[in-house]
Amino acid sequence: MYTEVYIHREIEDALISLVRQFPCLALTGPRQSGKSTLLKKVFGKTYQVISFDEPLTRERAISDPKLFLENIAEQVIFDEIQYVPELLSYLKILIDKNRARRGRFILTGSSQFNLIKDLGDSLAGRIGLLTLLPFSKEEKSRIPHLRGRLSTIHKAFVDACLRGSFPEISAHPEINFEVWYSSYLQTYLERDIRTLYNIGSLREFQRFLQLLASRCAQILNLSSLSNELGISVNTVKKWVSVLEASQIVYLLHPYYRNLGKRITKNPKIYFLDCGLVCYLTGIRDKKYLLNGPLAGALFENYIIQETIKAYLNRVKRPNLFYLRTHNNVEVDLLIEKNMQIFPFEIKLSKSPNVEMTKSLRRFKKIFSGLRIKQGGIISLSEEEGLLQKDISLQPLDKYLNWIKKNSP
Repeated sequence: MYTEVYIHREIEDALISLVRQFPCLALTGPRQSGKSTLLKKVFGKTYQVISFDEPLTRERAISDPKLFLENIAEQVIFDEIQYVPELLSYLKILIDKNRARRGRFILTGSSQFNLIKDLGDSLAGRIGLLTLLPFSKEEKSRIPHLRGRLSTIHKAFVDACLRGSFPEISAHPEINFEVWYSSYLQTYLERDIRTLYNIGSLREFQRFLQLLASRCAQILNLSSLSNELGISVNTVKKWVSVLEASQIVYLLHPYYRNLGKRITKNPKIYFLDCGLVCYLTGIRDKKYLLNGPLAGALFENYIIQETIKAYLNRVKRPNLFYLRTHNNVEVDLLIEKNMQIFPFEIKLSKSPNVEMTKSLRRFKKIFSGLRIKQGGIISLSEEEGLLQKDISLQPLDKYLNWIKKNSP
């Protein structure tokens, strides 16, 4: 029996603020990211919680939506509403009847399903949309048995890869890593994929997941994946879209503004949990993690996933890009704010040096017409300081704090 200890989430302040501003709130995120636990902790005493994971509740809502809604409390949390899409149009009618009423409905879903997006479009200004991802580095450091153990970037990275960042497995060290991720994938494939999408062969889809994990932090090559899996390019494209909608992966698009035809135009692919990548690729020990063929890619993936969480936990849209030109100018991460660009290189090294600034220097020289601001090298180092003019060492905590203070 697990001892449940609630870990405060960084998104809580934004959640409470938005409930006071909108008649309806939609909280999406991957399965097991902690949505239900968060809402029950923050609103459980003042809201009725209705879960559509329960078959009988689901059937009642589908068979007679009007009757179902007539018998609910004044304030309701509808958990996993993607299983009852029939209810959304009726909720819209109720919301429109009293648009001044704040915080009446809170919806959760394990994917950014199109129905929530459509509801957001039709209720612009009356629905707040939030995304909850697995624990951030800061949230994991609040877990009792991990306090003080994630004090360095190195330790936090290793833990994120070999343990993962999903709340249940992070908070309970007694849970077997492989068994948990195996069960998670099976639940995801059987319940979300089979139920919500016409995906075809689940076995082939799992092979696709494994192959994609081995290519994390790489440019997405649909043709290569198609050839290796023996499926059409359109199928690969559809499957990538499913993973993106389920918030399993994130596509980092190239920066193209005013750069003409000189750039690579395919996105790079990242997973939003390094632990899932390690499970899918068979990485189980620290030595292989730090010295194996995926070491650099996994560290880059980790920095990107933590960057995205820092934005989403403040309900900010991340303006993130990468750059790769046909004459080999590469920058791992560009953050755009107010038409200004902050470039960063991500290096799996404890001893960053001036040579690592070469890409940033070339980028600034070739694209001098852009409003390029101070860049940085994000590495395993905890040191701060300048490596070159306008290029600094960026310890992870300092970098994440900068994002939190300066997110657009």
